[in-house]
Amino acid sequence: MRIQLDYGRTGLSFELPDDRVVGPLTIRPAAPLGDPQKAIADAISNPIRSPPLAQLARGRRNACILICDITRPVPNSLILPPLLRTLEAQGVARNDILILIATGLHRPNEGSELVELVGPEIAATYRIENHNGKELAEHDFLGITANGVPVHLDSRYVRADLKITTGLIEPHLMAGYSGGRKVICPGIAALETVKVWHGPRFLEHPRADCGIVEGNPVHEENTRIALMAGCDFIVNVCLDGQRRVTWVGAGDMIRAWEEGVRFVEQVVKAPVAEPVDVVVTSCAGYPLDTTWYQAVKGLTGALPIMKDGGTIILAASLSEGVGSPEFRQRISEHPDLYGTSTGGRTVAELKSHGPLAIRQVGQFLHRTEAVAAFCDMDEWQLLMLAKVKRRCRVKVVTHGLSPEAVRQCFAEPAATVEQAVADSLAEYGPAARVAVIPKGPYVLPFLSQIR
Repeated sequence: MRIQLDYGRTGLSFELPDDRVVGPLTIRPAAPLGDPQKAIADAISNPIRSPPLAQLARGRRNACILICDITRPVPNSLILPPLLRTLEAQGVARNDILILIATGLHRPNEGSELVELVGPEIAATYRIENHNGKELAEHDFLGITANGVPVHLDSRYVRADLKITTGLIEPHLMAGYSGGRKVICPGIAALETVKVWHGPRFLEHPRADCGIVEGNPVHEENTRIALMAGCDFIVNVCLDGQRRVTWVGAGDMIRAWEEGVRFVEQVVKAPVAEPVDVVVTSCAGYPLDTTWYQAVKGLTGALPIMKDGGTIILAASLSEGVGSPEFRQRISEHPDLYGTSTGGRTVAELKSHGPLAIRQVGQFLHRTEAVAAFCDMDEWQLLMLAKVKRRCRVKVVTHGLSPEAVRQCFAEPAATVEQAVADSLAEYGPAARVAVIPKGPYVLPFLSQIR
């Protein structure tokens, strides 16, 4: 059987023995919208549980529109034009509209990358700026949640007269689904907020997982944080396997997003009758598979159908390497994930962090001590990787990292998918089966007999 994985910009094709394959597990068919631009404009005029944007924009002094950064394939060139036209038609001057890239703690998007993100016309004619989560002074402090999360959000959004968010609803390894509230937290949150919200108390919860909303503390907390900031209007979309728009919803931050989640969960879930020994997967290709930090999402998405002691074979381009300097440092600080080595801190030790210091923001002095332990920047992704490694082996096929670098990332290098599968099948025996997930974390595999 010949199979194509999403890999970088080109894909990766390989052969597997037909009698061993479960799947491929794919996104279910959903008809793409015939005229997505018109559908988006209609959604803006006829929103869910909200007045139309034109009514909300009337008389506003300025507006801030949040968009996702380059790691998400959001069709901004379709979403932004009707939003911008509506605002300007209602008297919001172009110079008073800010498009703010919700980078979270990722690097800024500039130059040709910015053009790719929003299209050449908008890049040339509108004010577009990047959020910088490491600069605490660029955020407003909104208080501490009941769960001990200090809320620092980008001042440009918090102080805007009209607040609009955009995004893509897809499975997310911690928050259940992306979109909605998530572009606010972590999208425009400061490091001081994210390292508590992404701390072990939240991430180690059994319901902090892909496709789970109810009872998910990660989802519930960032919804509370988004409500503290306020959001006047959202525009969210869902995409198919070819990244065509299949659903669009606008309006209330919670209600419109919930409708999108109901749509997408019927599309992305893929049943499997029983656990498998081997999963071959991806991190959905460009732009998500450019770093090892992001590629961890491809691993966690396979866990629901894995046998304990099985193997995940991940193909990811890793064209930008491991990830941020902070993530590379976190890896170097953790020679292993379980504390069997003699040097460095282990993931388990994250839970023994002391309280955050008292910090001064502007003229205010406030405690940011949290009930839960916190993570240093990007350390939370090691927590997610540890969840995977507790249950199975990881083999990685990539052109972006050397074999030694892959080993330093707690994985085993493999030259090809075929060789990795052949070695795994020889290890697990003639009854072993291989599930294939070409689009990685965009698909939610589950065991059909327990759900």
